[in-house]
Formats: sequence, C-alpha cells, structure tokens
Amino acid sequence: MKVNFDLLTTVEQGGCSAKIPAHLLDKMLSKIPILKNENLLVGTETHDDGAVWKISDDKALIQTTDFFPPMCSDPYDFGQIAAANALSDIFAMGGEVFLAMNLVMFPTRLDMKILEAILLGGAEKIKEAGAVLCGGHTIDDVTPKYGLSVSGFVHPEEITSNSGVKEGDVLILTKALGTGIILAGHKVGETKDLFLQEALKSMKLLNREGARLMRKYKVKGATDITGFGFLGHALKMARASQVKLTLNSSAFPLLSGAYELTELGCLPGACFKNLMYVENETSFSPHIDYNLKMLLLDAQTSGGLLIAVPEDKANDLLNELKASFYPKSSLVGKASRYAHGPYISVE
Repeated sequence: MKVNFDLLTTVEQGGCSAKIPAHLLDKMLSKIPILKNENLLVGTETHDDGAVWKISDDKALIQTTDFFPPMCSDPYDFGQIAAANALSDIFAMGGEVFLAMNLVMFPTRLDMKILEAILLGGAEKIKEAGAVLCGGHTIDDVTPKYGLSVSGFVHPEEITSNSGVKEGDVLILTKALGTGIILAGHKVGETKDLFLQEALKSMKLLNREGARLMRKYKVKGATDITGFGFLGHALKMARASQVKLTLNSSAFPLLSGAYELTELGCLPGACFKNLMYVENETSFSPHIDYNLKMLLLDAQTSGGLLIAVPEDKANDLLNELKASFYPKSSLVGKASRYAHGPYISVE
C-alpha cells in the first residue's frame, strides 16, 4: 500500500538510532532493583534481547517489545521494518513467535491512511513470521512511532543468549552493516536509490531462518545487532559471557555504498554515542581503517544475528546461512578466555 507522504518530515532521528545512548541506560539501570524468580531463565542482568520464563520442562515463554520513530519515507516500508525489528528479538533467542500486539504513537492531525499503511506493513511481517496479530494500543502523539510487543516459545535447552558464548567459539554475522549511514546519506541526498533499496530490503528481512539454523546447530550464544551498533552489542555479549572477542575489521560484510558514504562524512550521531559506550573496553589497532571503525559503531535498524558457534561447526552453519536468506553472512571474529583489560580487540 503506497501513501503519498514522507514520514521523514516528522522526525529528527528514527529507527534504532533513536535509542537512549547505552552508557546512559547502563548507569540508570544499575539503580533499578533486579527481581529474581526460579522460573525466570533470562532476566535483566545481562541486558539480553528478551525475557525468558520457564513454563514446563520442554517449553519456555520469550517476551519482548520494541518500537521507534520512522527511519524511512514510506509508511508501508516503515511498518515492515519496525515489525521485523521487534520480531528479531525472539529469533535472536532461538525462539519462534506466536503472538504480537501493535504499539502505536501517531499524530491524529495527519491522514489516518498513513497509519493504515504502517499497520498493514507490520501485519505482513507478523504473518510471514508465523505469528498472530491480536490487538495493541494507540496514543495520539506528536511524532509517529510504531513497534510490537511480541511473545514466542523456545525449548529451555535451546535458548540462545548473549551470555552463552564459550572460549573458542567463532563469530558469524548474518547481515551486512551500514543501514544507519545509508539512511543518513539518504536524508542529505547522497545515497543512490539502488543502495537505499538494498538497505531497506535488508531491514525487512526476518531473522527467522537464522533462528532455525541456530537450533539445528545447537548454538548457545547469540544476539541481534541493532541500535548500539555491532560493537555495542558485541560488548554486551562479551561482558555477559565473560569472554574476549577478537574481531577482524576487514571481514565484515558492508551494504553497497556504506563505505563511500562514511568516507563522505555521512555519520549519524549514534556512531559517536556508541563509541562513548565501547571505547574504554575496546582495543582498536592503530592501523584500523577509520571508516570501518565507524561502520562497526553504526546503529543498525533490524540488523543481523551475531552467532557464536564452535569452530568445528562454523563452516557448515555459515554455508547454510549463505544458501538460505543471508548470502552476506561472514566469519568476523573469535572468542577467547577473558583475563583482564578490554573485552574486545579490533584488528
């Protein structure tokens, strides 16, 4: 459904770039009491992608929510991307979604057909994910925002979490980086339409098949890459798992045009917010390409999965990922024992 209205005229920042900076969140959340329960298998301690509640010996509930302002012009595209992004948290934890509810903030001064297009886009992705849309909640707000509250199921022994990385695991990234920079370039008229469409397609791509393959290969450590950039989410993973991650900056898959736009200086503010979060616990080689460094910090909207897998399974999993929906999947690093110093080394 196409509506002749540019959503970008309503926002200053959108998508996962609109997140509160991670260093501010960490400081604030450290003051909030952590409530524990024997059935809460994954809670707030490790800042994982969702909460997991044990229902029985063979079933656990995953609960998550995600929403943000528009990052693209077309309402239908925005609905698809926002829904794919919210659904991804279930997939990042190895689960399957079964239920979704809309979260809507929308200015009623605008044509309601715009909201209709957003919700139709979201409904399409919910259906594609195999879930049921069962309602939601709406607020009249100045800036449009859309997302989902999502519920999923997973076997307790098949949970993948950001605390599940083991020494010797190899790291696989399933989607190319650069969505934030591509979108920043689009706002100032520097992004070619071909490159913009590639980025939009990547953001609409569900991580559902990635979750299935993680279950097949019995993966225990994973997260999805969103607003805190690759390095921000990798740092959360390294801390939670108490491992050191060594990354090869030249091995990362990039969206077409992303490197060139970085060279032009199309750097959204989220890059520098994410740098503030990781710089004290990340060691950068003095020879690293500055543009690649910025791309590792770029806020990703509906990004790929970062999967930690034993080395003897890595090539088989990588080949299956590439043969399915994720042809740009790449080996980007390795986990080792953490002793002291930075959690991440970028070479």
